[in-house]
Order: sequence, then C-alpha cells, then structure tokens
Amino acid sequence: MLSDRLTILIPAYNEAETIVTVLPQLRTLYPTAEILVVDDGSTDGTGGAAQELGARVVRHPYNKGNGASVKTGLRHATRELVVIFDADGQHDAHDIAKLADCIGEYDLVVGARDQNSQTNFGRRAYHLTLNALATYLSGMPVPDATSGFRIARRAELVQFLHLLPNGFSTPVTTSLAYIKAGYSVKFVPTTMLKRQGGVSKIKPMRDGSRFIIIAFRMSTMFAPMKLFLPVSVGLIIIALVYTIVDILFFSQRLYITNTAVLLVTIGILTFLIGLVAEQIAALRFERGEQDG
Repeated sequence: MLSDRLTILIPAYNEAETIVTVLPQLRTLYPTAEILVVDDGSTDGTGGAAQELGARVVRHPYNKGNGASVKTGLRHATRELVVIFDADGQHDAHDIAKLADCIGEYDLVVGARDQNSQTNFGRRAYHLTLNALATYLSGMPVPDATSGFRIARRAELVQFLHLLPNGFSTPVTTSLAYIKAGYSVKFVPTTMLKRQGGVSKIKPMRDGSRFIIIAFRMSTMFAPMKLFLPVSVGLIIIALVYTIVDILFFSQRLYITNTAVLLVTIGILTFLIGLVAEQIAALRFERGEQDG
C-alpha cells in the first residue's frame, strides 16, 4: 500500500493559516503515511497547529531556509519514499499518487507546473530562465527546475545532502544532482493552485537578484566545462579576430599585439580552470555515492 511507504515532508515557515487545511487533506488520502512537518523557526504557531493535527513535528530554533528544512526532514524521515510537499496549499494532494506511480521506472519524479498553474508574469519569467539554464547544464529538457513538489526514495536523496543549499535553490540542485549522477528523472505535469493564505516567502525582486549567483553555482557544481569552455573559446576567437583586423587595417605586417597574447593566455587558463573544476565536481558525486 502506497500510504504505508510514504513520508510526506512539509517544510513550513509561518504557515499556520494554510497548514490546517493541507494536513487534513493529506491524512484523509494517505491515512497511514508519516506526515513530517519541519517548523523552520515559525513565530505564528505553525508547529503547534501541525502537532494538534497529528503530524510529527521537528522544530528549528530559528529560521534557516527551505533547503535546510528539507535536509532536516530527510534526516528524520523513516519511510522508503519521501514526498516533498509545500505547506501553502498550492499543491493538490491527489497528485502524490500520480507521481508515485512513476517511481520504479524513474528515480526522481517532479510535479512540473502545467499551463493551468497560477503564476504571475515576473515569477514565470524567472522560472523560465532557470529552466533554460538547467536544460543547458543537464542536456535534457527541464520544464520546471524550481518545483518543490517531488518524490524519490529516501536512500537516494540522502546521498545529495552535502550538495543541497539552505535556500530556495534546493529543488533545481536536487534535479541536476540526480541527472548528473545518472539517475532517471521524470517531470509530470501538475497544476499549481493559487496560495490558499499566508504570505509567500519567495520575493521575485530579492530572489531574482540572486539568479546570477545561483547560475554560477549550478554551472560550477554540475557542468563546469559548459561554463568555462565557451568563455575560453570566446576569448581565443576575440584574440584571433583582433589580430587579423590589426594586421589587415593597421600594422600592415605580421605582428601579434600584447592584447591578443593576453586574451589567448586568459583563454587557455580559463580552459584549464574548467578542467580542474570538472574533476572537483566528479569527486563531489563520488563522495555522495560512498556516503550513500
């Protein structure tokens, strides 16, 4: 029975208004599942409300972030399969079974936002940009890199604990880690509903400003050469074009300028740094497999 195999992990920070609606629905559909709420330093009684509704609650003494809550939950989960589920009422609990049906053939199954999902323009643009980056880095289509709704075996998820950040980039990091490690990943279309209450913890302006950091972090962690190689080749091409233009239109003699030499040197160094980063990335995943 699916319910007996499930830990439903719910990271929650000041979600007392919505969690009282989410938990009864989950308990009705999955009566024997372990419902584990990680109260991330809430000040509105989220943990107490969850406990009164029969959930197992683990509390952080202060707010650490969504990713830190997921990591705490994975350490405390006791069932074979772990579903990561938001506390804000945006996910439909019925979709858990749809995702779980794919486990076996696939190792990680993600509930990807479909066209009916209710997302504003700014957030949609942010998601599309991250999706494009994740697709480039992974080499496979990633229709929703930021969806936190997902299911996988606990034994495999804990292999990547050392890679996961404490913030909101945990979902995309998990997806790319699975793909990089050779696991099978599937994105199942699901409809994300409008937040049922409370206040969103994701701020498009604030989190959008972190995009460059997230992009570089993902690139250097999962596919360093996809970042360093284009930069290296670009610098060398610029040096060649600069030299040709200088010879044809200015110096009228075969002469390589100091600028061109500098660009080629930086290009070669960038390529070598990329090779080193590629080896470091490989060692990270070897460590994860050994720990698992």
